[in-house]
Amino acid sequence: MNCINQNKKAIILSSGGLDSTTVMAIAKSEGYGIYSLSFSYGQRHSVELEAAERVAEAIGVLKHLVISVDMKLIGGSALTDDIPVPKDRGEEEMGDDEIPVTYVPARNTIFLSYALGWAEVVGASDIFIGVNAVDYSGYPDCRPEFISAFEHMANLATKAGVEGRRVHIQTPLIQMTKAEIIQKGTALGVDYGITLSCYDPAADGLSCGHCDSCLLRKKGFAEAGVDDPTLYI
Repeated sequence: MNCINQNKKAIILSSGGLDSTTVMAIAKSEGYGIYSLSFSYGQRHSVELEAAERVAEAIGVLKHLVISVDMKLIGGSALTDDIPVPKDRGEEEMGDDEIPVTYVPARNTIFLSYALGWAEVVGASDIFIGVNAVDYSGYPDCRPEFISAFEHMANLATKAGVEGRRVHIQTPLIQMTKAEIIQKGTALGVDYGITLSCYDPAADGLSCGHCDSCLLRKKGFAEAGVDDPTLYI
């Protein structure tokens, strides 16, 4: 990986999952000094925070910050409320136009807002997020239109933006398939065995193997021709 440019800083939203870890590896390879940002938001899969910590240590970030935002108080999602996580859905079901119950209302808007605030404080001009518009579960806040609109708002709403130090929302995975993401990360030396993508993992961190996220992950490894290191129940 390239040497870090001390004046080139980025905030990376990190869930400890496959996509955000690949994004972090990409940013590191491009010479960014990385500030890793994760959230304890009342998610049922809070064990992902342990994965985010492992990833931050493995990649060598400048700082890893975990912010608590209790989105269970809002609810409305299978990840934060007493709603079953869908299991064993086929590709047609995952690809239909209906937004799945695993969508967390306004999550990426909230997370990016915190990232924007931290970016101003540390002097970072780039925020990286692992959204994907190809192999994704139909979330409205993963679309290019949303990212473009948020970036526009960010440069109107911040001191940095008003003074001409524009903030850029970087989405290097947005047009990549899951297989392409895995191939990219593998080429950069990512250890996917330390990541967690499951929406409904066991208490010991084993992945369920049946939720949408697990199924997309399995499919990605198979199509990439890379051994899946995930530990499933």
